[in-house]
Amino acid sequence: MDKPYLRKLSNPPLDNPIFVQGLPGFGNVGRIAAHFLIKFCDAKPFAELYSPSFPDYISITSKGLACLPRYEFYYAPMEKNTLIIMTGEIQPSFDDVVAHYEVCDYVVDFAEKLGCRFIVTMGGVPITEDKAQVYIAATSPRLATEFMEKGAVIYSKGRIVGGTGLTLALAKEHKIDGVSLLGTTLGFKADKGAGFLVFKFLMKALGKEIKEGLAENNQTEES
Repeated sequence: MDKPYLRKLSNPPLDNPIFVQGLPGFGNVGRIAAHFLIKFCDAKPFAELYSPSFPDYISITSKGLACLPRYEFYYAPMEKNTLIIMTGEIQPSFDDVVAHYEVCDYVVDFAEKLGCRFIVTMGGVPITEDKAQVYIAATSPRLATEFMEKGAVIYSKGRIVGGTGLTLALAKEHKIDGVSLLGTTLGFKADKGAGFLVFKFLMKALGKEIKEGLAENNQTEES
C-alpha cells in the first residue's frame, strides 16, 4: 500500500447527502459526537479508507481479529437528506503535514463524488474554564452568521489543527459549503459532555431536537 485506498462495502442510495466528519482530537470530542450520531440515526457502514500515513499499529476486535487502522463511512437516511458519517480511531501524525493534506483531500474528493454539497467537521477546542459552548467556523460569512443565529459562537482568530480544520478548508477549495463545529473541552481526556453538546447542536441545526437524557442512555465507546 503506497497511497490511500478506499474499500466499498455497499452502494447505498444517497438522497441530497450531507457529509459529517468526527475524528480524534482535543477531548476526543469529534469522534464522540460522531458515535452519538451513528447510534441515534442507526447508521450503517458502507465504506472504509486505509492509508500508509496512518499509525503502524493495529486494533484487535473482541473476537481477537486484527484490523488495520482505517476511517469508516456510515450512511443514515433522514427526512430530507442522507447523512454520511465518517469517523476513525486515528489521524496521520501531526508532524507529517503532507500526509494530512493527502488523506483529507482524498476524503473531500470521495465526499464530492458521492454528491455531497455540504460538509460538517466536528472537533474540540481547549479552554481554561469550564464553560459548555459550541464554536463555529465556516466556508462563508453567510454560513457563519446562520449557525451563530442557531446558538454557536464565531471562532475567530484561532487555529483548527488536524483533519477537523483541514477537511473544511479543502472543501472550500472544492467549492463545497461547510462548517466546523467545535465543542469546548478542558483537556485531552475523553469529554463525553462536549461530544454530546456538539451532536445535539448539529441535530438541532438539521431540524431535530435531542433530549438531554440521551447522553446517559447511549454510552459511546469513548465514555
